[in-house]
Amino acid sequence: MNMFVIALAVLVSVVAAQQYVPIIAYNNEHNFDGSYRYNYETGNGIIANEQGYLKNAGYPDIEAQVAQGSYSYTGPDGVVYTVTYIADENGFRAEGAHLPTPPPIPEAIARSLAFNAAQGKRK
Repeated sequence: MNMFVIALAVLVSVVAAQQYVPIIAYNNEHNFDGSYRYNYETGNGIIANEQGYLKNAGYPDIEAQVAQGSYSYTGPDGVVYTVTYIADENGFRAEGAHLPTPPPIPEAIARSLAFNAAQGKRK
């Protein structure tokens, strides 16, 4: 019987220690044309929104689903981080002040790329 009481006490303490994060705002809209929009906000400061639509509908060779939106959250360091993004026929692209960015292309390589592109146009 004592083992049961100990096990029950451990279970109750584990359940009580879990955090509950309420959803304080939520909207979700889907339209017949394939477009949509949603957003939500949680009690711990997470905010997200996205909207999407079908681009060039009815043209199978160039049709593309487009989704764009953003999300924000507070990091362990207390800073609010925000990411904005778009996903379409050109892939997924995200931006945020905290995200790494590639270094600039060196000038000599940029000139070489421009030269190569110009050569391709002459054919």
